[in-house]
Amino acid sequence: MASLNQTQPTTASYQGTDMLILGIVLAVITFWLFAQTTLNIAPVMQQDLNISHELNNLAVSITALFSGIFIVVAGGLADRLGRVKLTYVGLLLSVIGSFLIIISPSGTAVFLLTGRILQGLSAACIMPSTLALMKAYYDGKARQRALSFWSIGSWGGSGLCSLFGGLVASTIGWRWIFVMSIVVAIISYLLIRGTPESRSSAAEDKAFDWPGLIAFIIAMLAINIVVGQGSGLGWLSPAVLIGIAVFIIATIIFLRIEKRSENGFVDLSLFNNQTFSGATLSNFLLNGAAGTLLVSLALVQAEAGLSSLQSGLITVGYLIAVLSTIRVGEKLLQKLGPRKPMLYGCFITGVGILLTSLTFLLAQQYIIASFIGFTLFGIGLGFYATPSTDAALSNVPGNKAGSASGIYKMASSLGAAFGVAISAAIYYGLSEMEGVTPLAELFLGRTDNINIRFAAGIGLLFNVFMIVVAIVAIFKTIPKGKPKEAI
Repeated sequence: MASLNQTQPTTASYQGTDMLILGIVLAVITFWLFAQTTLNIAPVMQQDLNISHELNNLAVSITALFSGIFIVVAGGLADRLGRVKLTYVGLLLSVIGSFLIIISPSGTAVFLLTGRILQGLSAACIMPSTLALMKAYYDGKARQRALSFWSIGSWGGSGLCSLFGGLVASTIGWRWIFVMSIVVAIISYLLIRGTPESRSSAAEDKAFDWPGLIAFIIAMLAINIVVGQGSGLGWLSPAVLIGIAVFIIATIIFLRIEKRSENGFVDLSLFNNQTFSGATLSNFLLNGAAGTLLVSLALVQAEAGLSSLQSGLITVGYLIAVLSTIRVGEKLLQKLGPRKPMLYGCFITGVGILLTSLTFLLAQQYIIASFIGFTLFGIGLGFYATPSTDAALSNVPGNKAGSASGIYKMASSLGAAFGVAISAAIYYGLSEMEGVTPLAELFLGRTDNINIRFAAGIGLLFNVFMIVVAIVAIFKTIPKGKPKEAI
């Protein structure tokens, strides 16, 4: 049997195939479709595993957190060690993480949390590596087509995850979601296998910024644990206060290291570019609104008696809207420049989330309002996505495009992690407080769950607040008019 080196084509002669595109898309959805289903099935998982709200919320957010922490590092490793190799590593981590979640025993969250961390590391490896492969092995219209499929895998997976997770959890059980994820990861590996290795010719063998990375990890973990566990431990408890102190100290150390380092894993000089900073900040905040899904779907399952499948159906409009409006955002970018479509997208998203926050309504009325709200949410994200990415990446020097892309994607994952963690902390924290809820007379229908509905409303309004901050950031930083290339 001929060796792999004898049979596979060289990098210079290789042209990407449809099989490679399919393999890459399947790799991408191991995170966006399968790992993200926890936004809807979290209540089912918590009940089955018999763990606390705080641990369950940590399990939901920690995957995006670890993806965000390591995505810049993994992108650099892919350039140096090989994009195909890092994709394989990501798929292997996905398989191991999913297996640990499948075998998670009741009464402990150790296997669940470990599995979710590995899924986050998997996504960190897969996303930058597969994007680089698309750019390396496809040209012109073929590259645009390949990247469109990558986006469909990402956006389509994130839009479908609630419905898919609810369907599987309500029929054969939530653990089967991760069995399917393992199968998809294996198929992805088989389709990608044989692709010649791709590395960056510009990758330099500089000393890696381990001190900066370690400080960054400590800071992000500390604040995520404080947010997720603060309600259970007590916001003024010694553990929480120590966590806050650790976060502050680690953040200061990280910033000092990165400012002095010539090879920092986060290039802070990019934030001197006002447009890049504004686009990245608004991207962080828009992704943070993912907390809307967790709170709204948990509410209708707990208080309206909906199953995870029925609650997932509320988000069908989100899926259709986000996929059908991404190209609209692209056209608006070409016609108006990035500022206006980004603002349109944020405004529409904010209105959509505001509708989901109307928790004082009767259950049937709320379900209708939420369906419309999630549809507007999807439309807004579709308008925003392409113009925001273009604003971030077209305004940085070409030799820093890779670093800028990594930071922008890191903002996406970290935004989702913190948005989910904070929204969940507000919801579960306020719902467990005793006493009469303010404005209780406004709530229609049942009176025994007013505190819970009020807590959900505040948690959802926090997401509206993030959108308002994003709008202000865009107004302040994104210039008017068309992109320079179009003038």
